[in-house]
Amino acid sequence: MNEKTSRAKQFLPFASLKGYYDEIRERNRVIQVRRDRTEEENNLLSFQMNQIKKGMMIKVTHYDKDAYVTIEGLVTHIDLAFHTLTIVKSKISLDDIYMIQGDDMYESEYI
Repeated sequence: MNEKTSRAKQFLPFASLKGYYDEIRERNRVIQVRRDRTEEENNLLSFQMNQIKKGMMIKVTHYDKDAYVTIEGLVTHIDLAFHTLTIVKSKISLDDIYMIQGDDMYESEYI
């Protein structure tokens, strides 16, 4: 190992409690009942899904296990065959999406 490599290693992050913070986050999660979308919300969501392109920065609120979670990031993949949307590395089922927000998106289909 050369001197630069060994010196760089000392600055790598050290996680002595690997998974600890994820576990704490899960325990603090408030259980929520899944809400059914109205016909109007379904139409708006469909309109917004048609605007999404790979590489867009969006914020998605979706149902995950037992609570609603909001994730923000770049769209890396849209798979209409399997009804999934991938933001960075998080794959989200389109059926679980409750709301989509983005700077480059129209908020209403009535422009």
